[in-house]
Order: sequence, then C-alpha cells, then structure tokens
Amino acid sequence: MRRFHDSNPAAVALYYLCVTGVTMFSVNPVIISISLLASVLNYCLYAEGGVKPHVFSAVLLIVLTAVNPLVNHNGMTVLFYLNDRPITAEACIYGLVTAGTVVASLYWIRLFTKAMTSDRLLYLFGRLSPKLSLILSMSIRYVELLRGRWRRIRDTQRALGLYDDGNPIDALKGSARVLSILITWAIENGIITAESMEARGYGTGRRMSFRMFRFRSSDAILVIVFIALTALGVIGIGAAKIVYYPAIGMDLTEPVSIAGYGGFAVLSILPVIINTKEAVRWRYLRSAV
Repeated sequence: MRRFHDSNPAAVALYYLCVTGVTMFSVNPVIISISLLASVLNYCLYAEGGVKPHVFSAVLLIVLTAVNPLVNHNGMTVLFYLNDRPITAEACIYGLVTAGTVVASLYWIRLFTKAMTSDRLLYLFGRLSPKLSLILSMSIRYVELLRGRWRRIRDTQRALGLYDDGNPIDALKGSARVLSILITWAIENGIITAESMEARGYGTGRRMSFRMFRFRSSDAILVIVFIALTALGVIGIGAAKIVYYPAIGMDLTEPVSIAGYGGFAVLSILPVIINTKEAVRWRYLRSAV
C-alpha cells in the first residue's frame, strides 16, 4: 500500500508548499475555513500529536482574534467601547480570519515536518546544497530530540524531588534548571558531532548520498494535479471581492470563485482521498487472497 506520504519527497514538498502558500496569502474566509478544517482533519488522521497541539491552536486562535480589535479600531460597526476606544465588528471579523490563517498555516507546517524526514530532506536538497540539506535535517531531528531530552531531565528532577509543579516560583526555578542542563547537553553533543564529522572527513571531497526514492509516473501526475488545483484556487480567490474596512463587503458567490473553493477543497483533502483509496484497495486485495 503506497500512501500519500510515501510519494516522492519532491511531490510531497510541492503539495505542502502549494496548500500552505494559498493559506498564508489569502484573506478569503471561505478559503481559510476550508484550510483550517482540512489541516485539522489531516493532523488528526496522520500525526500522533495528542490533544495538546489542538488546545494550543484553540488558545492561539482566541488570543489572535481578540488582539486585533484591541489594537485596530477601524470599521463603521461599533459593538461597544472599551476604555473609550471602539471595538468594531469589522476588526473582530478580520482578526478571526487572520487568526485562522496563522493557525491553519501552523497545522500545515507541522504536517510538513512529520512527512519530510531527514532522509527525505537530504534527497530533496542534497544536490542543490548539501550543507543546507544537512542543516535542515539536523534541525528537524533536534526538535524532537531536545523535546524528549527535556522530558527525561524534568522527570529525573522530579524523581530527585528538585522539581515542584505546585509552587509557581519553584516550577519556574525548576524549568530554568532543566533548560540549563538541556543547553549544556546540546552543546556537548554538538562538539561530539563536529569532531565525529571531522574525523570522517566531512567536507574534504565531493559528497555522495544513497537515494532510495524514485520519481515515478504517479508522482508526475500528482505534481500536475497539485499545480492545477492550486491555480484554480488562486483564480477563485482573485475573482472574489472582499473588503473588510471601513465596512465589510463580500461577493463570494461568483461561479469562478465557487470553482476555486472546490479546487482548493480537493487539494486540501487530497492526502485523505489518496490514503482512503489505497486502504480500500489494500483490503480488497487481502480479501481476494
């Protein structure tokens, strides 16, 4: 069974570039809603992050939505006054849209980091820039590595009775101590890694790499589909007429816009479609044996 993330790294990277790019540079509420719902669905199905990422995203969405009307008082529809400053409906709606853009983009970036492992990054950027590919792969690796080490150090400190979550001051001191140990550990590992790379002659000659990925005809078809659906979404966004200030004015029902929404929706849930198709096919083949 060949799932979506088993495709060629170039195709997978292009997909996340397209869907994230459309999300980041759009203020269309329909596009942002589709992107946010699809990113959450993909994350729930294919990323084992637990509940914490969703709680963080929900809090971030609320905070960013509330910040905009507090600092931006443009708009004609005044809801109420806070310290003699108007809180307008236009600022609230625009804040919600921009907050959705940020949260949806973060979800897509998390999915990208889950899909693009270090070997995939080395394959993708190895020929273009070996040093850049090495830095990217090591950076992504160290995110999870340092997170795991943080938990190990914290649990050890708790077992020794040196970390107390009940008292905020003691918890802050304990976190600072854990951070100090973590930084020291990371620096020591960095020195060991540098010495190991130097001993193995890294950078003294032309670098060779083992590549296990092939660009198949199915990957080429996926690339064409990504580009076509992205272009359709961009055209639909351009056809929609949206104004937030001084008064909200939206014309989201143009036929071209509706077609663009449909194209972007298909693009957003394409991994779900492909994985579901492969799962059904796999079950059928197993039942036929």
